[in-house]
Parts: sequence; structure tokens; C-alpha cells
Amino acid sequence: MTKRGRWLSALLMAFVVVAAGCGGDDDDDDAASADATTTVAETTTVAPEPAVTGEIVVFAAASLTDVFTELGENFMAANPDATVTFNFAASSELATQIEEGAPADVFASADENNMTKAVEAGAVEGEPVVFVENELQIVVAEGNPMGVTGLADLSEGSLTVALCAPEVPCGNYAAQAFEKAGLTPPAASQEQNVRAVVEKVALGEADAGIAYTTDVLARDAEVDGVVIPPEQNVVATYPVAVLNLGSNPEGGAAWVEFLQTAEALDALAAAGFLAP
Repeated sequence: MTKRGRWLSALLMAFVVVAAGCGGDDDDDDAASADATTTVAETTTVAPEPAVTGEIVVFAAASLTDVFTELGENFMAANPDATVTFNFAASSELATQIEEGAPADVFASADENNMTKAVEAGAVEGEPVVFVENELQIVVAEGNPMGVTGLADLSEGSLTVALCAPEVPCGNYAAQAFEKAGLTPPAASQEQNVRAVVEKVALGEADAGIAYTTDVLARDAEVDGVVIPPEQNVVATYPVAVLNLGSNPEGGAAWVEFLQTAEALDALAAAGFLAP
């Protein structure tokens, strides 16, 4: 091979080496880019929902005591940085406390009237929501020893009767039931909440009383219930609302939202409450 031929051959070989090197760099860059893309995709995550934290103060009707206590434990188990503190009493008493500025985050009432008082006091944030309903039942001692069959037996005056005070929702509902039945309400004790009515009957201090179906069911080992027919019965509506009086409105809103979940509604139904 001539000198000129050897020079051309060497130049050609150099060109081939450079071209191969450039091709390798492109492949490496593509692989690196793919690796980087894969790494980003694999490490990207969705931001978690904000956790519920702090103390949530809930003012609730006495008839919600048992089921709210259960639900509170479930809520705190799901939100370990939150604490639910309850104040159970007659809705009328709770409404008065709210009107006076008591520091609460949530109000769950056994009637619309007392929720309206909280709204008019400027204590409610947003709109109240009716989350359950209830009905009345005659509560009697276990086995119904006095043979009570209906409201007429309470009205005739031969029994010792326990009723809620007129300003308490269960007392107002009872008065409506006697009116629907065309009966005169009996002379009766004036209890401050529905659980006190059931307690009097359970202790034998009253022969009968009028309570919510849920409260009779909660003490079914000690008392029995006598059904009040639909044409005489009264449906109790339970609204709940977030209040602006407490220190944890976000927690209050989370509790109100929780009450409308399937888990909470199932527990309320098991306790005897009705869907609105």
C-alpha cells in the first residue's frame, strides 16, 4: 500500500471510532434520562389529608350519650392527635350555656328550637344539618307490671308518671303526643333530661314515663317500652352544627363530617336512631 493509501485508511478508522463514541454517548444520555424519569415517578406521592388535632368540645343532647361516647372513641382511634370532650345535658340547658358564650366547638341538639336559639345568638358557623331522627316510647318497668298499653293509661291519673320538664325537648314532644291523642297530660315529675325519666322508672320511683325509643333500648335489661302509634307519636329531629365559640373549629367541622359517614350512621341506627 502506498503512503497516501495508508494515510487515508488511518483517517477512515479514526472517523469510525469517533462516530461510535458519539452514538454511545447518546444512548447513555437516553438511559440516564429514562432512569431520572423513573426515579421521579417512583418517588412522587400524594400529599396526605391534614390530620385532625387538638381538643374538640362537643355539646350534645343527653339522649346521644351512649352512641356519641362510642363514636368518640372510634374517632380518636382514627385521629390519635385529637381528643373529643363531651358535655351531655338537655338541649335546652346546652342552648342556654351556648347563649352565654360557653367555649364549645359543636352543638348536637334533640330539637330544632334549641338549635335556633344557638343560631340567633350568632354562635353557629354555617348551616345546621339534621343527621338523625328519633321517636317517643312509653317506658315502663321490666315486664310491664302495671299493664300499660298506651298514653290513655298515663293520662287517667292512677299511675305515677315521670316526664321531662316542658322546656326540655322530650317534655315538649310528650306534650305534643298527648295533644295529638286528644288527652290531658298527667300530673308528673319534671325531669331535666330524658335519661332521668328512664332512671326513675328503672329504680321503681315511677310506674311509667315518656322517653325516646333510643333511651329505652339503651336500658333494655331494666325497662321495657310500649309503642306509641304513629298517629299519636312525634318525630324528634336532631340537628348538629359547628360553633364559633371554641378554639378548634376545624376539629368541630371534622366531627360533624364524621357523623355523616357510613360508620357513624350505622352506629346511630344500631342505637335505635332513624335516618332523617
